[in-house]
Amino acid sequence: MSPSLTAPVQQFFSWFGSVSLFGLRAIRDAFRRPLETREILRQLYEIGWRSAPLVTVSGLAIGVVLSMHTRSTMERFGAEAMIPTALAIALFSETGPLLTALLVAGRVGAGIGAELGGMRVTEQIDALESLAVNSFKYLAVTRVIACIIALPILTTIMNSAGILGGFFAEKVISNISLQLYLNRAFSNIGFVDYIPPTAKTMVFGFLIGTVSSYLGYNTTGGSEGIGRASTRSVVFSSILLIVTNVLLVRSIFFFFPRGN
Repeated sequence: MSPSLTAPVQQFFSWFGSVSLFGLRAIRDAFRRPLETREILRQLYEIGWRSAPLVTVSGLAIGVVLSMHTRSTMERFGAEAMIPTALAIALFSETGPLLTALLVAGRVGAGIGAELGGMRVTEQIDALESLAVNSFKYLAVTRVIACIIALPILTTIMNSAGILGGFFAEKVISNISLQLYLNRAFSNIGFVDYIPPTAKTMVFGFLIGTVSSYLGYNTTGGSEGIGRASTRSVVFSSILLIVTNVLLVRSIFFFFPRGN
């Protein structure tokens, strides 16, 4: 391999190793006292509650769009009655978890990167450490924990909003009742279709919190560095989410085969 290609590869693995160690340290410190419960709750409000309107509106829109696309396909085979079931399976198994993670990465990831980057550049983190405060635990670990907790909840909101959006679309077209729509939607849905895909969003939350906190916590370069940390938090988190999702989907199929 030529030197021009070796350097970027080495930089990538060095960065990936640093992020991995950062994440492992966050996991270790998450179980050490003090627990910083108040800061975790504040981050849950910022990350979870304030993301709920975006997730809800997106879920409604996705539900309407998926319903229309599903109908255009199902009508060819005379299977309009399967539209709610197909929509529910698509939302619960893949669309809901991944779309929620990408939305949170865009909104929360950029915010964490910019916030911690600003604190690093303005030496607020150094000031915390001078007061004998564990800045890593107080700033990074709390955000990682909040992301891990918030993602499954936001995914459930996304799925519910998507089902509701699909109902609105079907109500306009076929005047179906809510009870019949829900019966059809959940007729072929089991725990294996809901629990593993929703649980994997905890991994997504860990990735978003770790990458964003790492980039913000280690920001250099003044105001330009803050902008880079914010942008890279979204880009790198999104790439890792997509790649990791492939591995997690394969793992779910292996441990929870649909045939069972």
